[in-house]
Amino acid sequence: MSGAGGVGPGRDPGGVGPGRDPGGVGPGGSAAGPVLPGTDAPLAEGELVVLTDRRRRRYLVTLESGGEWHSHAGLVPHDVLIGAVEGSAVRTNRNMEVVVLRPTREDFVLKMKRGAQVVYPKDQAMIVAAADVRPGATVVEAGAGSGALTLALLAAVGPTGHVTSFELRDDHARVAERNVTRFLGERPANWELIVDDVTSGLAGRHAHRVILDLLEPWAAVGPTAEALAPGGIVLAYTPTVPQVMRFDQTLWEDGRFTDVRTTETLVRPWDVDGLAVRPAHRMVAHTAFLTTARRVPSREEGGPPPPRRKLDTGARIDWDATTRNEGD
Repeated sequence: MSGAGGVGPGRDPGGVGPGRDPGGVGPGGSAAGPVLPGTDAPLAEGELVVLTDRRRRRYLVTLESGGEWHSHAGLVPHDVLIGAVEGSAVRTNRNMEVVVLRPTREDFVLKMKRGAQVVYPKDQAMIVAAADVRPGATVVEAGAGSGALTLALLAAVGPTGHVTSFELRDDHARVAERNVTRFLGERPANWELIVDDVTSGLAGRHAHRVILDLLEPWAAVGPTAEALAPGGIVLAYTPTVPQVMRFDQTLWEDGRFTDVRTTETLVRPWDVDGLAVRPAHRMVAHTAFLTTARRVPSREEGGPPPPRRKLDTGARIDWDATTRNEGD
């Protein structure tokens, strides 16, 4: 989520221009990109792998000749893993087995270093689906955070699409750049990372989709309407109900959005062990609400009318007055 204290527009957080490799070695060990999990090739030096112990705890490791992995389970020399078949079970010096695999994007997102709270895989999938992010699309993301959603958007738009990520905080932008580069093996040429406020940074830009992971997404409604052509989609990721209410109200009051919808995604794992089948004791419940809307012409330009409100929902909320009262 984007924070306060931004710097000038267009600034590169790490001094690395678009398309240049900052020097990190990605999962594939080369600038060509990572080796896809399930590829019939032995594990190689420089690859990023995930080790899983018998309790299903996962550890991200970059393989280095002569290196060692240490944990409570014991020690495994990297040289034992280099050249092994993906999915091999190896034993530590304490005789405990761990399984080595190439990481999926989910594995990486859940274990990568973070500068801000990440958008979890369950919400990433819904964002890509609800915002109809498809190959070839131009997407603007506001609030790059740690780069988790950025990776999902880049995968969805493919090499023919383009993703622009705005991040207000310099430190978060550096973390996002490092994570994206580490997972993909290089900084993608079709990704632009800008340290700036999206409300001003959207000026003059055009996009098919705008994804807002901001504390106050309603502040970006006007610039978003200018950046989207009719038919475009905006999606806001907001953790609280008051944020949903204010964003929804701002969309309708702008007059250039319709089909406003809000959803929440809950994921419940199940434990399956022969005839013993039951829901898991823990589940990934509320993380955030997803609010989507379609850009349309204003009513004066031939667009649809605003929705009819129910009579018993109360008067319009004066958000400015509410904010002032909370500060007293």
